[in-house]
Amino acid sequence: MTHEELVEALSGQQPRPPVIVAELSGNHNQSLERAFELIDAAAECGADAIKLQTYTADTITLDIPRDEFVVNNPGSVWHGRTLHSLYDEAHTPWQWHAPMIERAQSRGLAWFSSPFDFTAVDFLETLNPPCYKIASPELVDLPLIRKCAATGRPLIMSNGMASVAELEAAVNAARDAGCASLTLLKCTTDYPASPENSNVRTIPHLAQLFGCHAGLSDHTHGIGAALAATALGARMIEKHLTLRRADGGPDAHFSLEPEEMKSLVVESRNAWLSLGGIHYGPTRVEKSYLRGRRSLYITEDMKAGEVLTEKNLRSIRPGFGLLPRHYESLLGRRVLQDVPRGTALAWHMVENVAPASA
Repeated sequence: MTHEELVEALSGQQPRPPVIVAELSGNHNQSLERAFELIDAAAECGADAIKLQTYTADTITLDIPRDEFVVNNPGSVWHGRTLHSLYDEAHTPWQWHAPMIERAQSRGLAWFSSPFDFTAVDFLETLNPPCYKIASPELVDLPLIRKCAATGRPLIMSNGMASVAELEAAVNAARDAGCASLTLLKCTTDYPASPENSNVRTIPHLAQLFGCHAGLSDHTHGIGAALAATALGARMIEKHLTLRRADGGPDAHFSLEPEEMKSLVVESRNAWLSLGGIHYGPTRVEKSYLRGRRSLYITEDMKAGEVLTEKNLRSIRPGFGLLPRHYESLLGRRVLQDVPRGTALAWHMVENVAPASA
């Protein structure tokens, strides 16, 4: 996907399969070579775009070991880490952005990033991003939203933890600052998130409530939630990608491996294609299978004037004879001609039957 195609996907109104975004986050494990491998893997999986995160530990938090600056969640693999040390490990060095973008574009991938403060937006503007992504925790940072929106680029915002009132404030801030193309992503802020907490039925409601495109930022294991989101009209699906979960890293435990990402790409597009439209009756490809239906056939040799009975008239395959719904009304009627066994019954062969009811 090109820069222009991504903008069109976010801004256009024509139905289309969801844009599949491979979120690289901190899964490069502070290796530029591994970052390149992740980009190559995303391309080989058939993803449309990669997403970066643009911050440093010092632009996102303070290096203070007090309790409020320490992750306090016993169920998290990050429990006990200071925010500064976690973000220092997970951040993508800014000097890597240009070569990573070049690698992505050379592999046919679009790219964009989540900035986390004004300096990140200023830096990303030098790289001409197609759009900006506001991460869930930053949804309440209205000045940051206005800064991104003022660039005139499409804006994507995740809604993890946000109330309707908070979403409304964020959407209004974006639009008041000049955002003309907005996409909201349903997100559950849990790592990994459980399917039962994903509530993907929110996606079409988001789109209707705010008059914009909507999609899914997915932290669940597997691809089930993403396929459900596709069926509900998701414009974008974002999933974290790692080379191997066993390699570790700050986000590896809830990221997809390449084969899983490839499955997401293939099956989400199949899911979108399967939606089709409202249709009854045989499709073009089904018409050749109509012969596989049951129909009425003569099952014993008959002479003109003989009566149709349960012994000489049956509903069988193939479907070249009269429909089985006429069976009872035909019993007891005489045939007007000799009819050999294996003949598909037709109206002209039977006395006193109006063919209009065929």
